[in-house]
Amino acid sequence: MAVSTYQTVKIERDSGVTFLYFNRPEKRNAMSPQLCAEMVAALSELEVDDSTDVLVLTGAGEAFSAGMDLKEYFRGLDNDPAGRLKASWDARLFHYYKLRQFPKATIAMVNGWCFGGAFSPLTSCDFAIAAEDAIFGLSEVNWGIVPGGFVSRDVVLTLRYRDALWYALTGEPFDGKRAAEIGLVNQAVPRAQLRDTVMALARKLQAISPAVIKATKEAIRNCMGLSYDQAWDYLAAKNDQLRLRDPEQSRDRGIKQFIDEKVFRPGLGPQPRSQ
Repeated sequence: MAVSTYQTVKIERDSGVTFLYFNRPEKRNAMSPQLCAEMVAALSELEVDDSTDVLVLTGAGEAFSAGMDLKEYFRGLDNDPAGRLKASWDARLFHYYKLRQFPKATIAMVNGWCFGGAFSPLTSCDFAIAAEDAIFGLSEVNWGIVPGGFVSRDVVLTLRYRDALWYALTGEPFDGKRAAEIGLVNQAVPRAQLRDTVMALARKLQAISPAVIKATKEAIRNCMGLSYDQAWDYLAAKNDQLRLRDPEQSRDRGIKQFIDEKVFRPGLGPQPRSQ
């Protein structure tokens, strides 16, 4: 499936792994209203793109994203209430609804600066791998504002409470190694190894049934707000639903491979997929 071309977003493909770039390197990939609108459009196309198994979100040049483009959001829309409303809604759609609910596995590849509003698309990805020398920061306190949008909620969801307060109240920057220590990213690696590490994870995810990936994402996301009794019932229904929606019949195949054929051992690699 061919996808559209964009001005502030770039798409590259690598055998089922689709790289979606913030593409304003001259602005350290700061997110403008146009960029957020184009991200919404690109994600809408890629979520039904059969040639996309895994999505990697990253930045062109030396930055992941420097956050929201304050000039374009504040000054550029001062006298345009309709434009301001659309820009706000596009940002919400991109940062949360489209990205967090993307039906395929997503990986944030943090290749450089990641500040402010960029924390939301970062935490909306299923996985995050950063270069050890990438720089993170919640600098809003220095601008006289709180981390807005979904950022304050996202950092509390992702970080320990005291770490969230520390970085939000001090505005101190921190590197990729520290981001891994406090749980903002899954791991940090030397910059020269970043893409290879991301690709290794992506290839591992490609070996798993897409229907199982999608259902598991939904289960993990939705169970957070449920009681234990609600989670028990929800997950039983989810597994029944998955048996109907999985064209690969992964459950039946896995039981056969484990019990009868003895070619699959849980925890020792992905279940062999049907050819």
